[in-house]
Amino acid sequence: MEENVPAGRCVVAVDGPSGSGKSTVSRRLATSLDGRYLDTGAMYRAITWAVLRSGVDLTDAQAVAKVAGEADLRIGTDPAGYGVTVDGVNVETDIRGPEVTAAVSAVAAVPAVRALLVARQRDMITKAGRIVVEGRDIGSVVAPDADLKVYLTASAAARAARRSAENASDVAATAADLARRDQLDSTRKADPLAQAPDAVVLDTTELGIDEVVARLRALLTDRSVA
Repeated sequence: MEENVPAGRCVVAVDGPSGSGKSTVSRRLATSLDGRYLDTGAMYRAITWAVLRSGVDLTDAQAVAKVAGEADLRIGTDPAGYGVTVDGVNVETDIRGPEVTAAVSAVAAVPAVRALLVARQRDMITKAGRIVVEGRDIGSVVAPDADLKVYLTASAAARAARRSAENASDVAATAADLARRDQLDSTRKADPLAQAPDAVVLDTTELGIDEVVARLRALLTDRSVA
């Protein structure tokens, strides 16, 4: 029997490394709650796409920040299918490609880029009211007052297997890339990947998506989120 979650404002912050199940879990939870969904990682990827298209040096923080500030980034919050455009161009497919994946950690580490996107994210959360937000610094930086903070994790092997299945890529190469991104994202000076002190940690290695979503709904019910 499905747990009942009280109607009203509800903000759920879902953090964790790549391949931990954040996206699938967050979308399904948002649908289950009749709420909105925000993929903050897609926002950083979209800006990275714009930076790569501009041809500026990725190590030039000022130039990267200028591109980010001028880009017309738009992203939907419908869990059934959100759109991502930059300057009117649909980039949903391109931002998941290897070129953007290889560069996104460098762009996301630029403090001015993070400040710009965090402000956008907070505004979207406020306007949505009932929303599941996924990323790497949601509970610790973007929405520290979220009704529920979750840190999803999984074994390195499970994460690599999931991501390689999604991208039809080599498991070993995927594992190496995930390790590289985790290192960069967890050691950057601005808003690093981190588990919020009051986050619920959930290892998804042996759990199915439906089971994870059910556990999160139960946590929301226990907290009587309004």
